[in-house]
This record gives sequence, C-alpha cells and structure tokens, in this order.
Amino acid sequence: MDLGKHPASAADDRASALAERPVFDATITPHRSLDRNAVRIVMTLVCLAAIASSIPFMVLGAWPVAGFMGLDVIALFIAFQVNFRHARAFERVVVTPLEVRLRKVSHHGQEAIWCSNPAWTKLERQIDEDYGLLGLDLVSRGRRVAVAAALSPGEREGFADALGRALATARRGPDYEDAR
Repeated sequence: MDLGKHPASAADDRASALAERPVFDATITPHRSLDRNAVRIVMTLVCLAAIASSIPFMVLGAWPVAGFMGLDVIALFIAFQVNFRHARAFERVVVTPLEVRLRKVSHHGQEAIWCSNPAWTKLERQIDEDYGLLGLDLVSRGRRVAVAAALSPGEREGFADALGRALATARRGPDYEDAR
C-alpha cells in the first residue's frame, strides 16, 4: 500500500509555496558613515591630538586644561558608542501575494510587527515641493504605519516606487506560470 502524497496534494503544496514566495523583501538600516575600524582610527588621532596639544599647557602649569581635553575625548567616545547602539535598529518589509509584513526592531531590541493583506494595503506618500518625499506610510483598514523613515528623501522615493510595484504584483496573485 502506497502512503505517499496524492498528486493533487502535491500540486496544492506547490501552489501554497508560490503564494508564500516573496515578491519584495527589503531591510532598511540607519546609515552610518564610519565603521568600527574607522572609529578606532578617528579616536586614536583625537587622543594623539589631545595629548600633543595638552603638553604645552601642562609645562606652563595649566594642568586642568589636559583634564578637560581628556573629558572631550571621553565625550566623543561615548557619542560613538551611542551612535553604534542606535545602528542596531532596522525595518524589514516583506510582500507576498498573501501578506504585507513590516517588522520594526528598535535599537533596544523591541520588536513591532504589522501585517496586512496586499489587496487592502496602499502606500501613501507625504511630498514636499522643496524637499521631496518626506514620509511614507502603509495604510490598511484604518491602520497606518510609517515605513522607511531612516532613508533620505531620494532613497525613500526609489524605495516607494519598488514597494508600489511589489504591492501591485502581489495584488495580481501568485504567478503559476513560473512554477512549470
């Protein structure tokens, strides 16, 4: 006796897999101009500059100046640490023919997930004539969530175009022609 799957069941599994295949998948992270190695180089140069510029003051007897320069170096180090901690935040947008899923993770690790049906989801843009695309929201059934806030207006415009195309593709449903 054959206990394998029925052929119709295998076709249903393929159809289900096609419906769950992402049409769009993007992760947005905040921009950071310096990586950890560059920060080490900057901090080394700042420390050397602080030491070199505080030596004449110490020779002249104004030793508190060296302490204040040290406080400046410590303040800069703390600012870089806070900056890197905030870089852990991200947004991930996944669009499939069955769902639009937005996952936001804050720099503290707090997670918020927003899900909707692509047929009921629209993309709203807040455009300023001078600055371009200032805001982008996903709206579905009275619920609204901001997306792509970490991007510049130009990057946000490209992201909005790609996400809009993905929503239109998802509304058409899965492409069963590609499955053959």
